[in-house]
Amino acid sequence: MLSLRGDRRGASAIEYGLIAAGIALAIAASIPGIRTSLQTIFTNIATTLAGVD
Repeated sequence: MLSLRGDRRGASAIEYGLIAAGIALAIAASIPGIRTSLQTIFTNIATTLAGVD
């Protein structure tokens, strides 16, 4: 377990994935047709999560 403590490769991969997702969302939000679709998707997700106890 101690060898895993110093291993940062997985954390770097997650960080790069989050950066890529952020860039993709920024590009998608700048295109009007995709913006509406994304808004609908995230509204549905938020509504579903709000109903979960």
